[in-house]
Amino acid sequence: MSYSVKKAVFPVAGLGTRFLPATKSVPKELLPVIDKPLLQYAIEEACAAGIEEFIFVTGPGKSSIEEYLGASPELLSALRNGGKNDVARRLENALLPEDKVFFAFQEHPLGLGHAILCARELVGNEPFAVLLVDDFIHSEVPCLGQLVEVFSKTGGNVLAIEEVPVSEVYRYGVLDPGARNDNLVKINGLVEKPNPEDAPSNLTVVGRYILTPDVFAYLADQREGAGGEIQLTDALARMIGSYPFHGLLFEGERFDCGNKFGLLEATISTALGDPDLRDWLTNRFRDL
Repeated sequence: MSYSVKKAVFPVAGLGTRFLPATKSVPKELLPVIDKPLLQYAIEEACAAGIEEFIFVTGPGKSSIEEYLGASPELLSALRNGGKNDVARRLENALLPEDKVFFAFQEHPLGLGHAILCARELVGNEPFAVLLVDDFIHSEVPCLGQLVEVFSKTGGNVLAIEEVPVSEVYRYGVLDPGARNDNLVKINGLVEKPNPEDAPSNLTVVGRYILTPDVFAYLADQREGAGGEIQLTDALARMIGSYPFHGLLFEGERFDCGNKFGLLEATISTALGDPDLRDWLTNRFRDL
């Protein structure tokens, strides 16, 4: 099996209920951080990691994601006719090649594992990345690129992990960790959303994965897990022992943009990193 990763799956079929009523018409994946939607940041991260084919798992009411990913000749023409060539170039640079964009459809919200299973035919028999758009990650080296570097040496399954307060482990898939080599941790087991007192550690899986295609067989032959959904963590836990499994304590800062606090934090942090916005924002906060 090749130790390179050229395909990525973006599960974008979620309902975004925490952001209603905004997400009644705008998918949460298209909510902006400054001037780019969350989805665009994830796409750019994937491109920087060498991904060449992009698979989006959408659902009912998510047609605007396909529209966003499509070409906009009328808009580009209007921008150029209005002398806004810099804006037009920026818009063009955000577009993916049409022949590298693919869509799968998740008719019912049956969980992350089910969403990934919907991409099975498009992924085929090769390793692939999964990016959860809700997890917005600031890092000098893109998080997925860090995983790809590890995968090129280890093969198998490589998951982005981070430490969280023990009181918050119930929100995550949690590692039963094995040997640790610097920031690379062997995974002996995984538990989905345990009670804090039952958690094997405070090392948790976050929204970046590199997986072998073998995971599809486990997802297809799986009962409902936590929340009545088909959980990816449960399928991965069943694979441990048969395939190499590692967690990478990635370098960077993650913002959980699945809730309003995380999205606000990501927006402020991004603004503070922009020379054109930092001074204005700092002064405005001081005034407030």
